Amino acid sequence: MQKRQLGRNGPQVSAIGIGAMSFTDFYGPTTKAASFDILHAALDLGIDHIDTANVYGRGLSEETIGAFLAEQGGACPFTIATKAGIARDPDSGKTRFDNSPAHLATELEGSLKRLGLEAVDLFYVHRRDQTRPIEEVTETLAGLVKAGKTKSIGFSEIAPSSLRRAAAVYPVAAVQSEYSLSTRTPEIGLVQACEALGAALVAFSPVGRGLLTDQPPTADSVAASGFLKSNPRLSDENLSANLRESDRLRSLAADMGRPAAALAIAWLLQHGPHVIPIPGTRSVAHLRELAAGAELRLTAADVARIEDALPIGWAYGDRYSTAQWAGPERYA
Repeated sequence: MQKRQLGRNGPQVSAIGIGAMSFTDFYGPTTKAASFDILHAALDLGIDHIDTANVYGRGLSEETIGAFLAEQGGACPFTIATKAGIARDPDSGKTRFDNSPAHLATELEGSLKRLGLEAVDLFYVHRRDQTRPIEEVTETLAGLVKAGKTKSIGFSEIAPSSLRRAAAVYPVAAVQSEYSLSTRTPEIGLVQACEALGAALVAFSPVGRGLLTDQPPTADSVAASGFLKSNPRLSDENLSANLRESDRLRSLAADMGRPAAALAIAWLLQHGPHVIPIPGTRSVAHLRELAAGAELRLTAADVARIEDALPIGWAYGDRYSTAQWAGPERYA
């Protein structure tokens, strides 16, 4: 497995990581045993970067990772990243964003307890609280580094302008953003800003929530997920259209003798040594397909064929619904 650096001063990690939202029922039913199988397979494949968050399954993802680490004993074999900043109002039940020092410190302590760690390698603000200047929030995160609770800091779903403001206060190791053949917005500023500032661009949903694989979502699998069934690209007529469009990638992959997911991952990796995809999966077989993308070297002709099959703007529907757009920063 090739390695990439997680931030200018960060550790070398596997070229792909694992997004551990899939260790919960967010995308469909799973079990602790299935998640353990994924983690064992990851170690066999040389994948050593795990990304989770306090809100994934209301702590379940972190608890599962912590239980696996406890079972292994010894030094942690993974570089662990987690996130906080999304809160639920106890009275209304509505989601809100909280980047206050007290909230971030308290939530990180809870994450460390669930993970069974004294410190994480990377701690992200999951969503920005727009009532607080990002400079102030960055100072809070820097304080958590000084306190020995995290080794580095990052932000999820922020604009390049926000990244520049934060990096002027303290080194930002990583920015997390959706990035794939179906979501290419990062190419109009975020890819470049991360490279210039020495931040890794950690790409979530790198296979388009399954559309860029040989086993794409079905109407039934979408209906089984509360998130997916409300996602515009997977709803009603858009799902049929996107399956039809993405068939071109599957056909190309078959012609090349590769899994479609491997092509999607390899295409993403060639956008810069600072780009690190973190696909999520509940299947060991699918994990092996994803890992194959990290070993695949695309020629310029290969890239051209892939982008001819799925040109910019091919996907039907927005990447988020109106409700899901609360939090991420738009910059185009």
